[in-house]
Amino acid sequence: MPVKNNANIGFEKQIWDAACVLWGHIPAAEYRKVIIGLIFLRYISSAFEKRYAELVSDGDGFENDRDAYEEKNIFFVPEKARWNIIATAAHTPEIGIVIDTAMREIEAENKNLKNVLPQNYASHDLDKRVLGDVVDLFTNMDMDGTEESKDLLGRTYEYCIAQFAAYEGKKGGEFYTPASIVKTIVEILKPFSNCRIYDPCCGSGGMFVQSVRFINEHAGNRYGISVYGQESNADTWKMAKMNMAIRGIEVDFGSHQADTFFNDLHPTLKADYIMANPPFNLSNWGQDKLKDDVRWKYGLPPAGNANYAWIQHMIHHLSANGKIGLVLANGALSTQTSGEGQIRKNIIEADLIEGIVALPTQLFYSVTIPVTLWFISKNKKQKGKTVFIDARKMGHMVDKNHRDFSDEDIKKLGDTFEAFQNGTLEPVKGFCAIADTEEIARQDFILTPGRYVGIEEQEDDGEPFDDKMKRLTTELTGLFAKSHELEAEIRKNLGAIGYEM
Repeated sequence: MPVKNNANIGFEKQIWDAACVLWGHIPAAEYRKVIIGLIFLRYISSAFEKRYAELVSDGDGFENDRDAYEEKNIFFVPEKARWNIIATAAHTPEIGIVIDTAMREIEAENKNLKNVLPQNYASHDLDKRVLGDVVDLFTNMDMDGTEESKDLLGRTYEYCIAQFAAYEGKKGGEFYTPASIVKTIVEILKPFSNCRIYDPCCGSGGMFVQSVRFINEHAGNRYGISVYGQESNADTWKMAKMNMAIRGIEVDFGSHQADTFFNDLHPTLKADYIMANPPFNLSNWGQDKLKDDVRWKYGLPPAGNANYAWIQHMIHHLSANGKIGLVLANGALSTQTSGEGQIRKNIIEADLIEGIVALPTQLFYSVTIPVTLWFISKNKKQKGKTVFIDARKMGHMVDKNHRDFSDEDIKKLGDTFEAFQNGTLEPVKGFCAIADTEEIARQDFILTPGRYVGIEEQEDDGEPFDDKMKRLTTELTGLFAKSHELEAEIRKNLGAIGYEM
């Protein structure tokens, strides 16, 4: 049976090809608005057209009834905003005006999208011939494969960001968390109906998409949850609003983008589940102006790195039984600089760290550094204990640059964590271990999983130890001899061209 990927990039590649048509015709900073806006418009038009055909087939005359679409969480698309109008105008001088009109019509019909959708397609800077070619590409795409479980906008955004960053020689943006990681966090946290979910650096909103999906799959009521988010980047905030609108998820992102540290849009929120992928090792985050902030209960985070500011901000927003799942760069596990080690010690001694999961590299499109999942709980089932999981060998390569977890991998991690919580987990050398606070203290409060899980036991190959050592030393002797031969050959060749050694 073929492995089911959580990171198939076929659709994103098509979008990137469309973006490449525009490359060189508009500034890189504007491409996101153009491409993401077209994705949104094409997606909702496709969903509308499919529902419209169903209603026409029913023959009950409800194809123009707005309620018949809203009951299925599908946008009712005004006639001027429908893709067939846009496709017909693709190679006319008015194509930019037609698309801008479509965006205005949709905003007028949906108050939650007010001032969110891009309306820059009529700009003189945008070559209308090229724009028409991009519209053709979108017209010919099969949108039926974009099922609800995929964070379409977020994945496409991240993929395109990474590609443009590669062209510009800059670090790719960290605006989106790959589905593998999000699904793992959700599988371990297991959000339920009638809960409050929060992401203080929500990017495109992928955490919310997967949370709703989990609740749906476990017979929960997706409409019983309250979703809160915040995002500091204006374009990303707008993209998140579009993403949630496509999914039919009611969410409070605030009325504008805002910096979470300086302008907390949900100051009184106590969330049941907090899921986040904060910017890795963010420097210059404004510590000098926030030194007396109530959030720093476990110690003042250093000015040069916001990792422990993010952790404490999330802990501050937890309900009495709340849980956190977040992604952090590995350095946060062991750093002792600028008081971070003391903050970590204080958090551990408060019995908040429930589990640490070390992830393999290459799970992100654009970030290659190793990262770890932290799970923090206000009311741990296993008091005074923490589970450590080393998942660095898990997953499979989707292509030469990108790794993915299968659904089976994710289930294994979720089952391991659940077994720990239930008190039935048997430690496995090299994979998982349980440590109490005293043992963590003996490790200087360093949380690197490798210190606790050890090295996996090697399967006995049946070869006696003495025989194996004789064979290996013989092989090593041969390699040394070969090395000397190569050294002599190199010296000879250098001497022949006048470079004696």
